[in-house]
Amino acid sequence: MSLTIKDIAELAGVSSGTVSKVLNNYGGISEKTKRKVMDIINEKGYEPNFSARSLATKRSNLIGLIYAGKVNVDMTHPYFNEVISSFKKNIGLLGYDILMFSNEQFRQDNGSYIARCKHFHLDGCLVIAGEEVEEAVHELAKADIPCMGIDIELSGTKVSYLMTDNVNLSRKVVEHLYLHSVREIGYIGGMRDSMISNLRKKGFIDAMNQFGLDVREDWIQYGDFHEESGYLAMKEILAKKPYPEAIFAASDLMALGALRAIKEEGLRVPQDIRLIGCDDIAACRYSEPKLTTVKQDKEKFGKLSAYMLNDLINGKTGLKPVLIDSELIIRESCGTKD
Repeated sequence: MSLTIKDIAELAGVSSGTVSKVLNNYGGISEKTKRKVMDIINEKGYEPNFSARSLATKRSNLIGLIYAGKVNVDMTHPYFNEVISSFKKNIGLLGYDILMFSNEQFRQDNGSYIARCKHFHLDGCLVIAGEEVEEAVHELAKADIPCMGIDIELSGTKVSYLMTDNVNLSRKVVEHLYLHSVREIGYIGGMRDSMISNLRKKGFIDAMNQFGLDVREDWIQYGDFHEESGYLAMKEILAKKPYPEAIFAASDLMALGALRAIKEEGLRVPQDIRLIGCDDIAACRYSEPKLTTVKQDKEKFGKLSAYMLNDLINGKTGLKPVLIDSELIIRESCGTKD
């Protein structure tokens, strides 16, 4: 006969409520009592019934994963795939499962994320930013559902967000090139109305101005963070001389596209044009030459977002947005060793 929480409570000499709190990691229980209850649970091989536990705690232990935006990223994107892998591991250790939302048909129907969250009794949501984010995402953030955003500014009483310090990220690139006597630098950004791209562009221009370097509009082009757009943007830059000494692309995928365009022009990287990307995806280590990039701490993104979302779910307030620092990873494509 399968055991119930009441049976475990009687064996441990505690109340059913205490057993429930131990199972759901609530505070206020002494370590001695926790060990006593867990020893009996492990000895008897007790497995709590999911539906019964959800009814008792009013929790589903389900997290919604939303890839937001008309132009969105998904699990195939190498950068966000690593972030989500880290989030999945850490949120799983905290006792949650993930429900992935599709927003394709939903977007056409002008649907509500709030209604879907309530339908599935979700405890909270992780929102991954794309471009042209639907208003339903911001409505969700203002509702009574805990949300964590990645690369998207969310405002509400039960929300917070994580973002790379994108302005400082670009400053690091320009400063590094400046310290190695590179003065003529171009920039390939994402979409013109992309917040992330524009923050990186701001950092780029601020640093160029700080060091008294010329910002040439014909050396600033835009893509969509993917490889083909980087290729086309680099073609535009190469359409007339003089060429820049270096290019900073706001994503590794665009940098790899730019690398292809430079090679097609009969030019060499880094001898003719130095190249730096952003994200430190695995492909950077296998390109020819290996791509210098700015590494964003994807493991840290996933872990922080899991723990912060769990705190929001458990009623913690006042969680401020977090800007995460980046690291310049020097490889062959920028022609410097340090």
